[in-house]
Amino acid sequence: MTAVSASELDALARREHANPHAVLGAHPSPSGVTVRALRPEAGAIAVIPDRGTRVALGRIHPAGIFEGELPGAVLPLSYELEVDYPNGTTIRLRDPYAFEPTLGELDLHLIGEGRHERLYERLGAHVRELGGAPAVAGTAFAVWAPAARSVSVVGGFNLWDGRVHQMRSLGSSGIWELFVPGVGDGALYKYEILNATGKLTLKADPYALEAELPPQTASVVHTPRHAWSDGDAAFLRARRDRQPLNEPVSIYEVHLGSWRLNPLEGNRSLSYRELGRELAAYVTEMGFTHVELLPVMAHPFAGSWGYQVTGYYAPDPRHGAPDDLRAMVDELHAAGIGVILDWVPAHFPRDEFALIRFDGTALYEHADPRRGEHPDWGTLEFNFGRWEVRNFLIANALFWLREYHADGLRVDAVASMLYLDYSRDEGEWVPNRFGGREDLEAVAFLRELNEVIYAREPGIVSAAEESTAWPGVSRPTYLGGLGFGLKWNMGWMHDTLGYFAHDPIHRRHHHHELTFSMIYAYSENFVLPLSHDEAVHGKGSLYAKMAGADPWQKLANLRALYGYMWAHPGKKLLFMGSELAQRDEWSHDGSVHWHLRDEPAHAGVQALVRDLNRIYRSEPALYELDCDPDGFWWLEPNDADSNVIAFVRASGEHAGAKASPADTDAGATQSDATGPATVRRLLVLAANLSPVPREGYRIGLPRGGRWREVLNTDSQVYGGSGVGNHRGVQAESVAWHDQPFSAPVTLPPLAAIWLVPDG
Repeated sequence: MTAVSASELDALARREHANPHAVLGAHPSPSGVTVRALRPEAGAIAVIPDRGTRVALGRIHPAGIFEGELPGAVLPLSYELEVDYPNGTTIRLRDPYAFEPTLGELDLHLIGEGRHERLYERLGAHVRELGGAPAVAGTAFAVWAPAARSVSVVGGFNLWDGRVHQMRSLGSSGIWELFVPGVGDGALYKYEILNATGKLTLKADPYALEAELPPQTASVVHTPRHAWSDGDAAFLRARRDRQPLNEPVSIYEVHLGSWRLNPLEGNRSLSYRELGRELAAYVTEMGFTHVELLPVMAHPFAGSWGYQVTGYYAPDPRHGAPDDLRAMVDELHAAGIGVILDWVPAHFPRDEFALIRFDGTALYEHADPRRGEHPDWGTLEFNFGRWEVRNFLIANALFWLREYHADGLRVDAVASMLYLDYSRDEGEWVPNRFGGREDLEAVAFLRELNEVIYAREPGIVSAAEESTAWPGVSRPTYLGGLGFGLKWNMGWMHDTLGYFAHDPIHRRHHHHELTFSMIYAYSENFVLPLSHDEAVHGKGSLYAKMAGADPWQKLANLRALYGYMWAHPGKKLLFMGSELAQRDEWSHDGSVHWHLRDEPAHAGVQALVRDLNRIYRSEPALYELDCDPDGFWWLEPNDADSNVIAFVRASGEHAGAKASPADTDAGATQSDATGPATVRRLLVLAANLSPVPREGYRIGLPRGGRWREVLNTDSQVYGGSGVGNHRGVQAESVAWHDQPFSAPVTLPPLAAIWLVPDG
C-alpha cells in the first residue's frame, strides 16, 4: 500500500487538511489501488468495486479513517463504500473523494481575474452527473473562502457532521470544492468553516439558488425546471429592440408581501403564482407598463422590506420556490408587463450565518470600519476594491436578468456608495488616494456593472436611486458618466411634495419649487418617483401630505399632482396604494387598503390613474422626447399669484396629413413639395393650484384650430366638481405666451387639464 504520513492523517482528523482528496479516495499502489475513507462513527467499512471483489478496509486512525488495498485494480476505479455502524445500520454510497474537480482551468482563470460572468453556474450547489459508465448523480459544491483553514459541506445527508464531507482547496483561487454523490434537489446544507481565527462557523452559501424559510437559515439545493412560455419569449424578443428612453415607462412599485392578503387563510401574503395572476390582471387594468418589486432576494428580517439581503442568488422563500417566482415573471411578461427588480449592492446585514467575516476575515466587507460599516443602517459595505467582490455582484446582476428574465434593476442607495463621507462626521472616513471624498472603487464598480449588463442584455434598463448632484449618473461611461439608463429625480419629488403640502394661500411664495425641476430636467434621464420611501417612517401617505382643510381638497390636490406628474418630462413611478389615495401610511404587515375602491372619491382617483396611463401610453408627446429639451417648452411658468402653470409637451416628427394654413408654427409641422407633411404631436398642460376656478384664463397655443380637453382632474368621474372645457377650446390668432395662437380657457380649482389639437 502507498503510505500516508501520520501528520496528514492528524490534519485530516482535525479538519485542517487543505486537500483531503490527496489522502482519501482511490490512489495507485505498487500492486493495485489503495482506497481510504473517513467515516468518524463507522464500525467497519468495505469497498465494493463495480468489477471485482469486495475488500474490507482497516482502521488506520482513531478519528475514523479506514484503508485497504485492491490488488490488481487500476485507476480510474468505479466503486461504492459499504459502511457499517455499531447500531446495526449499513449504508452503501459512492465515494465523494473519487471525483475530479468540477471547476476547470478556464473557470479558475476567469474567477482569478474577476471576469466570470456566469459565476453562479460554477460556485454554489449544482446537481449534475459525473463519471463515466455508470454516471453518478449528486451535487457539486463550491465556495470562495481563501483564508479558511478548512471547509466542509454539511446537511441532513451527513447529519450536519463537518468531519464527513471535507472540501478540497483549489489553490490560490481561494475556492473549496466537493462533489457529493446522492445529494439532490431540496437538500438543506451549509458550509462549516474552520476560519482564519481557528473558530468553527456555519455559513449559508453566498451562491445558494434557494434559501430555507425564515427563521431557518440553511441553503437549499435547487435546479431550475420552469418552462418559460411563448408569451415570455415574445416579450424578450421585443425587448431586445426597445429603446426605453423614448418609450412610455409607467412603473407600479410593489412590496409583494403586503400588496394583497388572503383573508380566507388568516390574511396570509400571496404566493408568487397567485401574485403573477393577480398582479398581471390589475396592472393591465391600470395601464402601467412595468412593475418594480422591492427586493425579492432572500432576507431573514421581513421588516427590512428586502433591503437587508442575505441570499443574493436566492428568492425570498416566503412566497414560494424559485420556480414560482419565474412563473410570476412569466405571467407578467405574457401580459406585456415589464419587471424591474430592486437590487442592493450598497450594503449587507450582519447576520452571522451570512457574508459577515465569511472566512474569519473581512472578505466581502472592508476591514476598516470607516470603510466597511454603514452608519445609517447598521450594516456592512461591500469592498469594491476586491475583484472577487465585484465579480460576485456583477454576476448577480446578470443572474437576475438572465435566470429570472428581469427587465431591469433599480440600484438602491447609490449615493451611499459614491461618497466616502456619506453620513459620516470628520475623522470617521478615509479620503481616497487623491485626498477626496469620492469612493473611486465604487465608481469603477458601477461603471463596469452598467457596461456589462447593457452589453449582455439589450433592452434592459438600470436605474439609480441617487439623491445628490453627482454629475452624469445616467450618462454613458465613455462620456465620463456612471452608465445608468435612468436616475430617480429625488429633487423633483422633494420640491413637488413640498409645494403641494403648502396651503394654496401660501403657494405664491413657493411657486418656483414647482418649476425649478425644469432647470435641470435634461441633465439626466429621469424617473419621477413617488415611492415607498414617501409613505413610511411617519411621513404619512401621499394623501396625508396634501394640503386641504377637508378630504375633498386633499383628494383634489392629489389628483392635480398626478395630472402634473404624468405630463412632466420623465418616466413615472407610483407606489402601490397611492393609486387609491390611501389615507394611512404603508405598513409591511398589512395590505393595500382595497376597501377604498368602495368609496367613490377614492375610486375616482384610481380611475384617474388608469386614464393617465391610458393617455400617456397612447400619446407620443408625453414620452418620445422625455430626455430631449426639444420636447418641452413653458407657456406660463411665472404666474405665482394665480398659482397657475402651463407648458407644452411635444413628440418627434410623425407622418401625417398636410398641414393647414393655420399651422404656421415651424415646430409643429414640416412639409415639402415632394412628400407628405410630418406633424409633431402636441399636448398642453395647464394647472390651477388654487381653490378658485379661473374663467377665461388665456393660454398661448402653438397651433391653430380646435383643441380638445383629453383630461381634467376635476372631472366628476374622478370625484371633482366638473368645472372645465367640455367642448374644447378654439385657438385664436392672438399671440400669447410667445405662441402664435391662444385661447381663453376655464381652469378648474385645484386641478390640471390636458389639451391636444383636435384631429
